[in-house]
Amino acid sequence: MRWALVKVALAVTAMVVVAFAVPLGLVVKELARDRAYSNAERQAATIGPVLAITTDRGQLERAVASAETGSGRRIGVHVPAGGKNDSPVEIGTRRAPQADVAAAAKLGRASISPVPGGSSLLQPTAVASGIAVVEVFVPDAALTNGVTTSWLVLAGVGLALVIGSVAVADRLGTRMVRPAQRLAGAAHDLGKGKLGVRVLEDGPKELRSAASAFNAMADQVVQLLANERELAADLSHRLRTPLTVLRLNAASLGDSPAADQTRSAVEQLEREVDQIIRTAREQKAQNQQAAAVAGCDAAEVIRERMAFWSALAEDEGRTVRIAGADRPVRLPVARPDLAAALDAMLGNVFRHTPEGTAFAVDVHNAEEAVIVLVSDAGPGIDDPDAALRRGHGGGGDGSTGLGLDIVRRLAESTGGDVRIGRSVYGGTEVRVWLALDGGGAPHGGRRGRRLRRTLRARGRSALRNRT
Repeated sequence: MRWALVKVALAVTAMVVVAFAVPLGLVVKELARDRAYSNAERQAATIGPVLAITTDRGQLERAVASAETGSGRRIGVHVPAGGKNDSPVEIGTRRAPQADVAAAAKLGRASISPVPGGSSLLQPTAVASGIAVVEVFVPDAALTNGVTTSWLVLAGVGLALVIGSVAVADRLGTRMVRPAQRLAGAAHDLGKGKLGVRVLEDGPKELRSAASAFNAMADQVVQLLANERELAADLSHRLRTPLTVLRLNAASLGDSPAADQTRSAVEQLEREVDQIIRTAREQKAQNQQAAAVAGCDAAEVIRERMAFWSALAEDEGRTVRIAGADRPVRLPVARPDLAAALDAMLGNVFRHTPEGTAFAVDVHNAEEAVIVLVSDAGPGIDDPDAALRRGHGGGGDGSTGLGLDIVRRLAESTGGDVRIGRSVYGGTEVRVWLALDGGGAPHGGRRGRRLRRTLRARGRSALRNRT
């Protein structure tokens, strides 16, 4: 697709350049020719007034010399004889054939006669002795003066247009092809059994939609396989009870060959069931790891948990706000882990703030990390560090801290961190940094400060709108 776009852009641009450059080049050439003959006509016109006054050779030579200043010897004047005793006056070099000069005098209008090295403009002028002809030589160089430069400029502009169109087409092709290649590679990996593979949802709208559908399909496949394995493990455990009864009954059959065969079959069946249980456990562990690698849509999880807690918030008269969860936000954590962390933070709000206290959940997706903030308008806390220590398992009472061990482990598993501070509502703010690649900078750096300012400004705006 990429090379097809490049070829199409190259062909279309080349045709456009040829369609405009060739006629324009011919126009430039014609303009140069007209300019050269117009200059020759102006030179001939300077001799006409002198001829109308006199045909004296000396005066004509001075007029010709004045008109030829800076242009070389190009002007010739041919005056016919006035009578039998008079002789024709010839000034300058005759380049045009005598027949062409006579034809111009007879026609009474300017004409062009081809001569070696260029052309001669023949301009007839009426004098006392008849019709004089002023001849102005126009060399070939004057006819093409500036044409080569103009053609080179046109060629350069055309080449630049072609190169620019090819570069733009290649850029657009790359933008379209790369997401398609990633989608194809992910499909191959999923077909090979790599259940944790997911596709970044970027590129054109159609490819983003395809990537979203692929990720949803992969999540569904993982879920179906997990359900199947859970069913196999559950069935294996259920078989344990009847197998135990069979083994006890087989032990009471005595020492006959049939009894020995029955006991052997029961033991073989127990070994098979044990193998099924071990395999189901291993596959379950692998499925959990794949779910963590595949990640989840944080926005979807936040909307789901907020829908759950909103019912209780409505009963207690609490104002709820959610921001930033209107578009997909992929996180490299398992969906149940993120849901548990959200429940822990929201549970602290309900547990340690009075009824009617407003709270909000904000999510911001940056290049290197996702920030989730849970803010409330409660009494706040005096010692955030102590609250975090309680989150590590120290126990105690306070406005927050309980359940933060779950949140801390989730953030640290991605290379992020948890911080507690004062919210824009005046209460507690729990800020969770979840690094996308394990290399996020949760505390410092220009990007971290900018993200904090953005989220606090969003909260202030919401607070002003509510009041």
